[in-house]
Amino acid sequence: QVQLVESGGGLVQPGGSLRLSCAASGSIFRINTMGWYRRAPGKERELVAAIFSGGTTNYADSAKGRFTISRDNTKNTVYLQMNSLKPEDTAVYYCNVDGRTWTSGYFDTWGQGTQVTVSS
Repeated sequence: QVQLVESGGGLVQPGGSLRLSCAASGSIFRINTMGWYRRAPGKERELVAAIFSGGTTNYADSAKGRFTISRDNTKNTVYLQMNSLKPEDTAVYYCNVDGRTWTSGYFDTWGQGTQVTVSS
C-alpha cells in the first residue's frame, strides 16, 4: 500500500505565495509520475502540473509562469510552489502519484486534498 500525505494549503491574499508538499510512503520500488490536480467549486478536477521520472514537467496554461513543480526522489516527495496567486486559484488541490511497489506491482494513488483559498 502507498499513502500520500499533503500539506501546505491555507488562506492567502491575492498576489501571495504558497508551497504545497506531498510525501509518499509505503512499499515503493519506483515512482514514475507525480502530479498536482485541483477541483474548484462547481468545476471538474483539472491537472495543474506534473513531473515525470526524468524531470520533465508539464503545466496547465493557467499555471505557466506562476507555479513550479519539483520532486525530491530521496524523500518520495513532490512540491508545488505557487506564486502570484489569484482568486481563481481557489480550489482543493490533490496530489497524484503512480509507480510500482515491491509487493503489489503498479499503483496510482491520490492524496486526501488540501484547501487553497485566495482571498483578500
